[in-house]
Amino acid sequence: MNELKLTLETVDPVQFWGANNEHYELLKQAFPKLKLVARGSDVKALGEDKELKNFEAKFAELVGQLERFGNLSANDVEAILLTKRKTEVSDAGAEKTPGGGEVIVFGTNGLLIKARTANQRKMVNSIKSNDVLFAIGPAGTGKTYTAVALAVRALKNKEIKRIILTRPAVEAGENLGFLPGDLKEKIDPYLRPLYDALDDMIPPEKLKYYIENRTIEIAPLAFMRGRTLDNCFVILDEAQNATDMQLKMFLTRMGPSAKFIVTGDVTQIDLPKKQMSGLHNALRILGDIKGIDLIYLSGEDVVRHKLVKSILKAYGDIQ
Repeated sequence: MNELKLTLETVDPVQFWGANNEHYELLKQAFPKLKLVARGSDVKALGEDKELKNFEAKFAELVGQLERFGNLSANDVEAILLTKRKTEVSDAGAEKTPGGGEVIVFGTNGLLIKARTANQRKMVNSIKSNDVLFAIGPAGTGKTYTAVALAVRALKNKEIKRIILTRPAVEAGENLGFLPGDLKEKIDPYLRPLYDALDDMIPPEKLKYYIENRTIEIAPLAFMRGRTLDNCFVILDEAQNATDMQLKMFLTRMGPSAKFIVTGDVTQIDLPKKQMSGLHNALRILGDIKGIDLIYLSGEDVVRHKLVKSILKAYGDIQ
């Protein structure tokens, strides 16, 4: 194992490492094979020579960015580190390019959270120019995962102050009343997919801190009533299980500086048979409003096991 020592001589260490060492954490996530220790202006890296060379090159690029523009954001750091992933040289001397797709955010343990399909990339581009986005598609198309990644990126880049994730607490053939525990313990299983996505994107201790201080809030849809949700990124998942009145209530919670993403799968409605899904009506009446975008994901966007696409075809959910 080799050692590399670098010193920040021309830039402010506080700016370089970021608030609460955010940029340092991104470096550690991007170089999971290295052991990094930073103290003030100095950083020491331990690991294989090839990884150390890649780290040194990217470290110099980050310093250059701060010297040139006088500012270094989390988005800048992630963009520079991404180029490392695209041009990393293998032991055989060939360039290694990981699976295609735009990186939305660096996740835990060096995981790259990407927009892996054409419609996922449409989601990434759409939310830049629209404040409300409906992402509709069958299971496994990454609509919720991509939405959560966009929210985490916005939080990291300080574009918003909070993330709010919500779902209707509708029983998919099961009885909520028979589940053990208090209300939170009964509700949490419905919200588990949202926790799972966050686990991939935010280190455990930081995620715990965010949830405890309500920077990230995960709650049933009914808890949104009467609130104004501003300066935050809000995701309504499983919207096909919201009634017309619930969806109207949710969308009208929107404050002046908020982004809303609504995800749903119209083939998996768990509402009682006599109750209509509000998602159908919302898609019908809201699609022509400026600032609201509708993106439909399809079987081409399925990113789970290859059998999932075949299963969806067998059930008639996709062509």
